[in-house]
Amino acid sequence: MSKSAITTHVLDTHLGKPASGVAASLSRLDGPGWEVIAEGYTNDDGRITDWMGDEPREVGEYRIAFATGDYFSDLGLECLYPQVVIYFTVSDPEQHYHIPLLISANSYSTYRGS
Repeated sequence: MSKSAITTHVLDTHLGKPASGVAASLSRLDGPGWEVIAEGYTNDDGRITDWMGDEPREVGEYRIAFATGDYFSDLGLECLYPQVVIYFTVSDPEQHYHIPLLISANSYSTYRGS
């Protein structure tokens, strides 16, 4: 299977390693609401690279929702942000969109990856 048009990578900055087993859903804004187009869990390297398969992406607004509360609960840690949602715009459907997430129990950040 080829790499998805939209991918993600979650890194746990508290532990200093990839965050494996984080549930995430990818949605696209469709008219008045959000349509979930893919769901999955990060692999041992903290990545989801196959959730769209060979499906093309369309111009539009997207979001990825990460279940960070469940992840930290499984580690026995309290979490300030039980869910992190990253909104982004696909403006060029020919480009690959990589959306990394850096998390700790009390903070998170993101950027446009490659």
